[in-house]
Amino acid sequence: MSKQLINHSPDLQALVDDGYEVEIRQGHLVIHNVPYVNAERKVRRGALVSILDVAGDRTAKPSTHVVMFTGEQPCDKHGRELPQIKHQVKRTAICDDLVSERSFSSKPVGGQGYNDYHEKMTAYAAILERHARAIDANATAQTRRVIESQDADAIFKYIDTASSRAGITAVSKKLALDNVGIIGLGGTGSYVLDLIAKTPVREIHLFDGDDFFQYNAFRSPGAPSVEQLKAVPKKVHYWAARYAPMRNGIIPHDFHIDASNADCLEGMKFVFVCVDRGDAKPPIIEKLEELGIPFIDVEWASTWSMTSWRASSELRQARWISGSTSETRIVSALPAAMPTASIRTTFRSRTSTPSTQHWR
Repeated sequence: MSKQLINHSPDLQALVDDGYEVEIRQGHLVIHNVPYVNAERKVRRGALVSILDVAGDRTAKPSTHVVMFTGEQPCDKHGRELPQIKHQVKRTAICDDLVSERSFSSKPVGGQGYNDYHEKMTAYAAILERHARAIDANATAQTRRVIESQDADAIFKYIDTASSRAGITAVSKKLALDNVGIIGLGGTGSYVLDLIAKTPVREIHLFDGDDFFQYNAFRSPGAPSVEQLKAVPKKVHYWAARYAPMRNGIIPHDFHIDASNADCLEGMKFVFVCVDRGDAKPPIIEKLEELGIPFIDVEWASTWSMTSWRASSELRQARWISGSTSETRIVSALPAAMPTASIRTTFRSRTSTPSTQHWR
C-alpha cells in the first residue's frame, strides 16, 4: 500500500528520488535521519513526521503546514533555539517505535499552505540541515538509504488517515487483535461489523447461515442494489464482499452455530454474540465460557420482556431474569476491569412507556 501510494504520488516519488529516507507509518509521512543541532552544539538526527492527506491512491494537498519531530529542540550552530519554527512541545506516539517529541510551524511564503509534500518536507529538512552543516559539512538528510516496506501484510487496502488526523494511531493499535468473531449478521451484527471493520483487527470471522433478503436492506448499514438483492446471497458473503474494497481479513462462515459445531469458535480472541433467538444462545455462550473467550452478548427482545442474559467468563456472573407485566429492576455488576460501574435497566409492561436505560 505504501509503495503503491508513493508510485502514484509525484511528490512522494520526488522525495525518494532526491534520496530522502521516506516511510509511511500509520497514516503519517516520515522522513528519517534529518540532521539538526542540539543545545550542546552537537549534530544529531531525528525524523520529520507529517499527517498524510490522501485522495484514493495518491496524496492530496497537505491540510496543515505543521510537522512533528522526534528529536530534541533544534538549535543554530551556537546552540540557540530556532524560535522561527518552534510550535509545541508535546509527546505524541505515532506507533510503538515512533514517538514525536515536539512540532514545528513554518508557513510558506504567501501563507497559502504547501502545494505538496515534497515542498513541505524539504522546506523543514532544509531549515534543520542548514544549521547542522555549519558544524558538519557532510550532514545531509539525503542519505539514499532504502526504507523497507512494512505493508506486506497490510490489513487495510488504503491508509487509515482518520486515526492520524485525530492523533489516535497509538490508541487504535490497542484494537489490533488477531481475530474477532461476530455471530449473527442481522440488524445488530451488521452494525457491529461496520464499526469493527474500521479497526486494525487482523481477521473478522462472520458466522450466519441466513440469506440476505430485501427487508435486511432496511435494517443494516449501506445500500444494496436491486441486482444484489435479486441474487439473494448469504449474509456473510454479502457483507464480506461489501467490505472487501476497504480491507483484508473478513472471513465468512455460512452456517449457524449450535452445539454440534461450536468448537469452531476455538482460537477467537473476542466474540460479539448478535443473535436474537434465545434458544440459539445457550450452546454458543456455554462454549465461549468453556474456552475462556471474552465476549459481549447483545440482547434484542421482541417484547419488553427479557428472557436471559449472561456475561462472558471475564465478567462477573450475572443474569437478567424474565420480567413480564410488572416493572422489574435489576442491577448487575460489570467487569472487574470496571469495578465501580453498574448498569440499571428498567423494563415496563408493553402497555406502559419503557423507561430510559442509563449507565453510570
